[in-house]
Formats: sequence, structure tokens, C-alpha cells
Amino acid sequence: MLLQPQTIALLFTVILLAVTAYFLLGSVPLLTLKHDNPMDSRFIRSFYLTYFRIAFCAAVVTALSYGFAGKPLFALGATAIGLLTLLLRHRLISKMDQLNEKIRANDTAAMAAFHKTHKSAIVINLVQLLAILYSLGSF
Repeated sequence: MLLQPQTIALLFTVILLAVTAYFLLGSVPLLTLKHDNPMDSRFIRSFYLTYFRIAFCAAVVTALSYGFAGKPLFALGATAIGLLTLLLRHRLISKMDQLNEKIRANDTAAMAAFHKTHKSAIVINLVQLLAILYSLGSF
């Protein structure tokens, strides 16, 4: 049994959706952490590093599968998610690293800023999830 290119593209879209949803649902409970401990911030940083790596790979494979399926707009959308993931990885991880150094020095403003950065990452992840869900409805 040979799968059609559109079926493969749909499969990889569902994988991208699952990755995004899994990490979104996993990141929300981490907001209960006070972010006052360097271990908290390092754990959250590693959580997002893992997410960014997996999401980027899933987005690239999804984009390629849409290209083979003859769906250039969907391929462009998946490419945009991949590029956004790279951009977010660079910006958020850099910011988390800077704030972690200040958290080690018991800077309460850095703790609040880390919490805010974490919330921003969740909101962006939610927007990505909604975009993927929208694409499934348009497929």
C-alpha cells in the first residue's frame, strides 16, 4: 500500500500539531514555578530547547511533504512555522540565559521577567497551534 503525497502531508501536519499541543500543554503547568531558583529556569530553558528542536524538524518535514503534494501555500505556511521556531529559539533562549544569570544573583526583577518570557512563549505556541488547526480545516 502506497500512501498518496497529500495523505503523507496530512500525516506530518498531524505530527506537527501533536508536537505543538504536547509542548503547549506541558509548558502551562511550569508557570506554577516561582522562577526564583536557577534550577527552575534551567529546566524551563531545556524544555523549550527540546520543543524548538522537535518542532523545527516536524515543520521542515511537513513543508517538504506539502511541496511534494503540490500544495505550495501549505508548504510556505509550514516553512514559516519552521523559521519562526528558529527565530524564537534564538531570541527566547538568549533572553532566558541572560535572565538566569540575574536569577542566580537573586534579582527579583529578573524572576518576574523570566516568568513573563515564559508566558510569551506559551502565547506564541498557542498561536502556532491555532494556525496548524486552521490549516487542517483548509486542507
